[in-house]
Amino acid sequence: MSHTELRRTSRLPPAALANAELSVMELLWDHGALTARQVQDRLYGASDRSQHGTVQRLLQRLEEKDFVRRNKAEHANTFTPCISRAEYAGAQLETLAERLAGGSIAPLLSHLIDQKRLSRAEMRRLRELLDGGKP
Repeated sequence: MSHTELRRTSRLPPAALANAELSVMELLWDHGALTARQVQDRLYGASDRSQHGTVQRLLQRLEEKDFVRRNKAEHANTFTPCISRAEYAGAQLETLAERLAGGSIAPLLSHLIDQKRLSRAEMRRLRELLDGGKP
């Protein structure tokens, strides 16, 4: 059974994305469905057609990893994200916590608070969550 098939049948976290793949996902999260041409134009500019193969390979890899879904119903294929930005970020944070802190997210939060990397609004939201509020 492949990693992709395992992830479909269990709750394995999504694989980490390479920087170029993450750039494509950022576009899809921000814009919803896009064609390969639209991705290419936003990443490389409308005048740079030499990147067509690169974009096609990135989208194919993302599709194989179950990050995007290809819609073949239209004249040009469109690609939509299968995982939200929040789901991906959460899974990556859990993986980081597991690797660096035995699964505890507390050291990460402590660091962000100590280094004043959280705004007052973000700290207020964390307090609400810790007190049992809904996200």
